[in-house]
Amino acid sequence: MPTAPQNTDELYQALQENDRRPYGRTRTVTAEELVDAAEQFDEPRPLVHALLELQEAYTYGSEPRKSPVVFARLLNLFDEQPDVFDDRLRHLLFWRFKWVGHALRQLPEVPLTGLRQWLTEMRDRYEKADLGLQPYYGQAYQLAAHLGEGTTLAYELWASRTRTQLSDCEACEICERALYHLMEGDDERALKVWEPVLAGKESCQEEPARSVSYALLPLLRTGRTGRTDRARELHLAGYRGCRRNPSMSQEVGRHLEFCALTGNEARGLELLAENRIMFDEVDSPLDQLGFLTGAEVLLQRVESLGHGELPAAGYAGRTWTVADLRAEVRSRADDLAARFDARNGTTAHADRRRARLDRAPLVDALELTLRARALDDVAPTAAVPATAPTSRTAAAVPAELPELIIHARALDEQGHPDAQACWARLRTLVAARDYTHPDDPAVGPLVRLRADLLAEEASRAGDKDEFTDAADLHEEAAALYDDAGEAGQAAVARACALLAMAEKDMADAPAENATQSTDATADDAAKDIDATDPKVAALTVAHASMVRLHEETPDLTPSQEARLLRLRATALGLRLQTSRSAEHAAPVQAEIDKLLAFATEHDIAVQVSGALLLRTSTHALSGDLPTAVTEIDALLDGLKTDGPAWHLPRTLGLRGRLQLALHDAQAAYADLAEGLRLAAEWPADAVDTARLHGDLAEAVMHLGRPDEALRHLTRSAELELRRGSRTDAFCTYSNAAQLSLDLGRVEDCIALLDSLLAEPDVAAGDVDDRLVAQLRLTRARALHAGEDLKAATAEFVDLAAESAGWDDDPGSHAMIAAETAVLLGESGEFDRAREAADQALAAHARAPRYEHLSNSLRELARLQAQQQGLHGLDNARAFLTDAGRIADEARAAEYETHGRSLDTALAYEHGRVAAYAGEYEDALIALDKALALLGEPNRDDDAGEWAECIRLAGAVEGLYLERPAPALTRLDAAIARLIASGHTEEVEALTSLATRLRDE
Repeated sequence: MPTAPQNTDELYQALQENDRRPYGRTRTVTAEELVDAAEQFDEPRPLVHALLELQEAYTYGSEPRKSPVVFARLLNLFDEQPDVFDDRLRHLLFWRFKWVGHALRQLPEVPLTGLRQWLTEMRDRYEKADLGLQPYYGQAYQLAAHLGEGTTLAYELWASRTRTQLSDCEACEICERALYHLMEGDDERALKVWEPVLAGKESCQEEPARSVSYALLPLLRTGRTGRTDRARELHLAGYRGCRRNPSMSQEVGRHLEFCALTGNEARGLELLAENRIMFDEVDSPLDQLGFLTGAEVLLQRVESLGHGELPAAGYAGRTWTVADLRAEVRSRADDLAARFDARNGTTAHADRRRARLDRAPLVDALELTLRARALDDVAPTAAVPATAPTSRTAAAVPAELPELIIHARALDEQGHPDAQACWARLRTLVAARDYTHPDDPAVGPLVRLRADLLAEEASRAGDKDEFTDAADLHEEAAALYDDAGEAGQAAVARACALLAMAEKDMADAPAENATQSTDATADDAAKDIDATDPKVAALTVAHASMVRLHEETPDLTPSQEARLLRLRATALGLRLQTSRSAEHAAPVQAEIDKLLAFATEHDIAVQVSGALLLRTSTHALSGDLPTAVTEIDALLDGLKTDGPAWHLPRTLGLRGRLQLALHDAQAAYADLAEGLRLAAEWPADAVDTARLHGDLAEAVMHLGRPDEALRHLTRSAELELRRGSRTDAFCTYSNAAQLSLDLGRVEDCIALLDSLLAEPDVAAGDVDDRLVAQLRLTRARALHAGEDLKAATAEFVDLAAESAGWDDDPGSHAMIAAETAVLLGESGEFDRAREAADQALAAHARAPRYEHLSNSLRELARLQAQQQGLHGLDNARAFLTDAGRIADEARAAEYETHGRSLDTALAYEHGRVAAYAGEYEDALIALDKALALLGEPNRDDDAGEWAECIRLAGAVEGLYLERPAPALTRLDAAIARLIASGHTEEVEALTSLATRLRDE
């Protein structure tokens, strides 16, 4: 708190501000400071308000030891000065007797006699105040349930009584009744009782999150149709309601348990990491016991599956493995259970804990999120590409070292995918301290083998777009090849380095690096390149350097010469792909022709296939799709008969993309699906299956199968993530999240984005900030769609503040600030909404976003008029004035809207705003103006808007201005016009209003 309140008005304002904060240390510390401040004033009522806020902070901040102390002060104040407590404060005081009872039950150091004495105190106070005793019996039942004895009688004494104003809310009482039936072993009856809460008909501060956490396992145990999907949906929504909330740590523990028992152990570890604070910040021993037991169920399951050495998030101050953390958690939880049972004189807590730990998995695998992962995927070695399960038997790796080296080189020369396994085995052998290199002329010296391994590592780095590393490794390999007397291999490695550096320059696009060279030929070649296109220049320089390197290297083997020709063609192909200039097409074709002729002459099948693929791509890039299809059809025929077979998946993928470009989604799907099927026959790195899944997503979207597209997108993203292409993966996941939101799968979208935003490199700020901002923006929109206005608004406010610093992208800030303003308006915070709108307008002045800003400003005007009526009319009209200025700017700029006309929409909004404020004559004038701008409802997209204008004008005129005759004339004419033009769907609302006017 910056400064202490100087008067009671400032104190009350500070209390209101603190009430908007989430529960946790910040809110609690502020509440403590406000109590100190309130004690300085002579009036006792501000102190009462401050103490009530502090008790709430302790209660929902999971600090049960402090809550009763604060309540004791309140009770003393009530006894000494009862007149200070008005009806509302008195209600709050008696309500919070239950909070104290709950707090005392959570503390094993409080003796059982103390718990019962408090119940007696509560009963005496309620009777003295002539209050109904149902709340008291509710507390008595909860104590019996805690003890594990006398529950049946206590339940009947509570449940049979009529509710009072001080009874727990309907949602909380429903949960307690359901838990009683659950404790009795009746899952079906418990779920039936829970239904109003699970369906969202009853809710409160803790509900439905608390009920959901208990209902998950019963839903699965009953096994009825549809309940598995229901459990999945409730897990996603319910977990979001309790995540990172120390006062709901038991609920988090039950979600961890649910993950462990449904084959989602990897997600469980992810949620455990997200809630790591609960190991140290939960002050309630009972909540600790519940959380730790749920965590132990998860850790026990992970360890039983053979993953005890996986890292796990646990107590602060050290790193943990699953096995170590499980042992620590078990010790602490056993101790807590023993303490509660010792206090209570029962074995209830140890028995309940054992029952949870002894549960067997309920299903083998329930896909909870769009990002389904196994434990192998979260292992530290998961970043190393693994070999996918295949139907093809993997080739045996030679056992003898000389044969292994020779075989690896032979496979590598062919471009065969099985070379990977050989190089991996050799890398392990060479790294061993006792490695002895064979003295064999056919194998060559150790320095050559080390060069081979570096070259292979460089290729893998290039596949992951790590171009700087790839170039450095290729250069190291070239130097070692020189030492080994392998000039041809050194030339190939240096050519690979040139291409990698060009690709890096393409990614970074620094113009000064594009033409730096001591090579005169390269300098000359670069002179004709547009200096404003450094990417093209970088590739031209690289190609020229490759040509010179090729010409200056004698005694090349056919394989080496073919590889150099392939690299030259690739450089020019990338240049064409970058520039899309027709003048760059012929040089590519010339290089491809050289490669194809040479490879054909020397019977190098892998390079023949590569040349034909390059030629197909060149035709496609040049816009000649029919020729590209003809070429690739011939290539596929050749691959099917003569091989190499491992080129089939990639070639089918290219043909699928050509079919997409030709708008034949069905043919594209067939090719891509076949490519994916064949890819499974080869090691994972041999084929870009992530690309195939991504292209399949596009194909099935065109075929109207968005849910299938979503599965392909998430699979593509996860494959990219495993391969190490994290930026590509996050971009693909971003698209998947947006698609899931478009499909109305709000909780899926939020769960996916929560998982991504919890990734260590995202949390550490190592991922591109704009990409992370896009993920957060989609999440904020999903929260809004999921009706979590508070969380959505908070995220939008943060994004608006962050994007204000994007000097290179004011347009994005304009849109984010405009959306932020609308959410603030929905929350009723119109002063802050005005500030956000002004930020959006300022950014819009630098990078116009006419439609987005106009829509937002009109919506703000509607919200303010709807919520504040005549009192908010002037400010609402100020928003419309801004929207009108934007419409004028758009008209002057000849901007074409994608939706409604800005002028028509503005006139309609003037009418609606005036109607909300009770200015009905002004509303009618504005709506008539909107109708004049709309004209006749000839088009389908105009008819709906026109009919809505008529409906509102008819309502204003007939209902509010009480002029039914002209209103009916207007409505009847509109109905006839719509029917005559075939727009019958728009007639219903007008007919309903006309009937109402006639009836009245």
